[in-house]
Amino acid sequence: MKGRLWIQSPLAIMAEGAEGGIVIENGRIVELVAAGRQPSTPVDARFDAGRHVVIPGLVNTHHHMFQTLTRAHPAAINRSLWPWIRALYPIWARYMTPEAFRLAVRLALTELLLSGCTTTSDHHYLYAAGLEDAMDVEAEEAARLGMRITLTRGSLNIKDQQGVISPANVVQDDDVILADSERVLRRYHDRSEGAMTQVALAPCAPFDVTLELMRETAALAERYDCRLHTHLVETRAEAEFCRSKFACTPVEYLDRCNWLGARTWLAHGIHFDDAEIVELGRHGVGICHCPTSNMVLASGMCRTCELEAAGVPVGLGVDGSASNDNSNLMESVRHALMLNRLTYGAEAVTHLDALRWGTAGSARLLGRDDIGIIALGREADLAFYKLDELRFSGAGDPLAALVLCGATTADRVMTAGEWRVTDGMPKGVDIEALIADHNRVARNFLLSV
Repeated sequence: MKGRLWIQSPLAIMAEGAEGGIVIENGRIVELVAAGRQPSTPVDARFDAGRHVVIPGLVNTHHHMFQTLTRAHPAAINRSLWPWIRALYPIWARYMTPEAFRLAVRLALTELLLSGCTTTSDHHYLYAAGLEDAMDVEAEEAARLGMRITLTRGSLNIKDQQGVISPANVVQDDDVILADSERVLRRYHDRSEGAMTQVALAPCAPFDVTLELMRETAALAERYDCRLHTHLVETRAEAEFCRSKFACTPVEYLDRCNWLGARTWLAHGIHFDDAEIVELGRHGVGICHCPTSNMVLASGMCRTCELEAAGVPVGLGVDGSASNDNSNLMESVRHALMLNRLTYGAEAVTHLDALRWGTAGSARLLGRDDIGIIALGREADLAFYKLDELRFSGAGDPLAALVLCGATTADRVMTAGEWRVTDGMPKGVDIEALIADHNRVARNFLLSV
């Protein structure tokens, strides 16, 4: 939007000193307006936010978008991680076509956007035939919706080895992985402030990639100044795997790979011991907490309070839509609050902590200081929620109500100062057609059941 826009007098806003609203110009926040005050200089347009609770756009730091095609799959429901993934891997490898992948990405991004998410990453590691341009597809689909994205180029390179669960047709050779990683970095990794597209490199996990690939990936990330991402200790079995396979702890394994540093953020990070948490904090490694997936698969509880106390940045992710079964980050904010209160007590974790994990905390994991909070000079990425549903009636604290009463859908969403969702509908998306097309290709994933 051109000119100066005043988001006027919100019902509530997640920013101190902005009770009278904020002024946006050239995609950034240029003024915080105190309660009862006017902007310091004239504005070109106003938006009356008197019925909206305004928060920074949510930031999703772990996902597997292709998995939207196998939600609540009969072969995988009511299972823990390893039986779950053994059931689904062959199905993904067999039926994931380029059309199916594009529709899965489009639907996942749309679902995230409608939940109030303006920035996402996607840990994509499934490179079956025809998916060689997966990162290009994700870049195109995110741009189409006007979302920021960190293209997280995943990889699998171990095959023909006892205990390996990755089907051979989705495993790539090291030279292919590294060459495409470099191609994606050169084309999409924008390190400038306000970037819409960035890149991270993401070997899948210690049990399905080699130590050599981890090291080569770290060297490439250092060369291009990008982030590193992988799964680590989602289950106790993974911690034991590191000890039996590499004769070290998971954190020592990171060190051997040259991953133990602030460039790295890890998905899940549930089963670290006290000493490992201290080391993670000392080196600035981040953790993406995935509460919904962790509960669905009964993987365990991320030690968020101990991690933060040690100096570890903590953010949120929805994780794959076959373990979470949706791509709604606002719902994951609520689950983070509930699960952490169950663990630490009602007074130890507040709704503001959960919202912070899903905004500023997640932005920090992606290495971004231009998004995640409502402040002067930050990007105008905002989510607007109405409290006019039955679930909110009687709520006294609007910000707390978003989390405690269970907001799921944003009424409006803005990215870089442009409206991407208005009246609960994403711009340029035919929702009914998208659902129909997505369901059509998803039926193929049930053929083996």
